[in-house]
Amino acid sequence: MKKLFALVLAVSGSAASAQTPTTNPMPDGSRDMYVGLGAVSAPRYEGADSRKVSALPLLQVQWSHGLFISGMSLGMHLSERPTVEYGPLLSVHASRDESGLGGSIDDFQGSSLLPSAIPETFGRRGNPLVGMDEIDARLQVGGFFNYYVAPQWRFTSSAVVGAGVERDGVQLQLGVQRLAAWIAPHHSLSFTAGATVVNRAYNQSYFGVSPAQARSSGNPVYTPDSGLKDVRAGVRWNWALSPSWMLTTNVQAMRLMGDARRSPLVERPNNLTVSTALAYRF
Repeated sequence: MKKLFALVLAVSGSAASAQTPTTNPMPDGSRDMYVGLGAVSAPRYEGADSRKVSALPLLQVQWSHGLFISGMSLGMHLSERPTVEYGPLLSVHASRDESGLGGSIDDFQGSSLLPSAIPETFGRRGNPLVGMDEIDARLQVGGFFNYYVAPQWRFTSSAVVGAGVERDGVQLQLGVQRLAAWIAPHHSLSFTAGATVVNRAYNQSYFGVSPAQARSSGNPVYTPDSGLKDVRAGVRWNWALSPSWMLTTNVQAMRLMGDARRSPLVERPNNLTVSTALAYRF
């Protein structure tokens, strides 16, 4: 049961993250799979003042040879050491249209399927994305490295490239996780904290305003530089209803930082994402 909680923990978080499930030792030729469905309330886009409510499908599969699928991420555990996890990683960065809803991905700690958005009302200041170019969904390529300082504590990191208009946006994510702290029978809490560093191309794509975009949108020209994009912290409550069924609820706070926070597209630098889902283990 403790391994169940550790695995589902990897199915929650910020929209841009690409977290990896914990290594799950299992017999050769076997696999572990979780599916679920829930709902998530989140900002329309990073920095939006208005919110969206979306359906949240969940999928996570891990095979004994190390390959895993975690929502919109695909990777492989290559390490044979119990305290170290590393390997290649593929992930999908969501598209963004003028509404801010285009194919958004809520990772539920970094990993979920494309949710269907429920209509919502824009913020009091209107919609800064009107007149901005649409950014298509992007395949990101990179890798991950995690290190356990104790059985329930691990430092996490991942680096991926491929986001943005020209597919040259780079994200480096660093974090720490406290896995499954049991507070009562069948109930546990997990905690996460982390930060994201991006290059100039990423910030320009998602937070910058070119002269042409300024003319079409009315936003002032803005050219951000590379640096710290956000810091975040989250807590997850897992309730094991049975050996196969789990109700998992996550709250994550994120604050935009640096040049991303100063963008004219940002209405609110502090964002809160709340999600809950029912998951079944096969």
